[in-house]
Amino acid sequence: MSLDASYTRLAPLYDAVVDLASRGARRASLDALPRSPSDILLCGIGTGLDLPCLPPDHRYTGLDFNSAMLARSLPRAEGLDYRPVRGDAMRLPFRDASFDCVVLHLIVAVVPDGAACLREAARVLKPGGAALLLDKFLPAGRPAPLRRLLSPIAGRIATRLDLVLEDALKDLPFGVVSNEPAAFGGWFRRVRLLRV
Repeated sequence: MSLDASYTRLAPLYDAVVDLASRGARRASLDALPRSPSDILLCGIGTGLDLPCLPPDHRYTGLDFNSAMLARSLPRAEGLDYRPVRGDAMRLPFRDASFDCVVLHLIVAVVPDGAACLREAARVLKPGGAALLLDKFLPAGRPAPLRRLLSPIAGRIATRLDLVLEDALKDLPFGVVSNEPAAFGGWFRRVRLLRV
């Protein structure tokens, strides 16, 4: 089953499963959005769970590869300057230096190539722009045999469990501003990167 087919089937259940488990961590991550009006890319917008948490003074672009998920985001965008775009997080359909901030919530460990997703985020960010990440990252050097064993199966259904952020960031123009545990005993991390 393709990832697109998996997420089409998951779309009706996604909110019930993901919203409650991640709401607090997502809100804490979004507290780091720029304070002045900015162009914000929500990469992997999914059903738009982040949209009700967003301040109305920015211009938002929500990108997702799955049309069923993207369609579910539209009702949540009321009162926001919001443009939905269907596209691939590993090959973003935007010009270089188009955004002041890129939000990557629950996407870097979902796509087949997390490093490509981060490379594209760096490309479309303006110098000095921030990338806000929330995802399942395996600490560097940690064996975690169960997570590594289950990752190929989980990756075919919805998400990888063995992505090491430091490996994915190698040679990318990002500085790590913060990297904190966000949920489930540190399985989920809240990370703020700065485009240098």
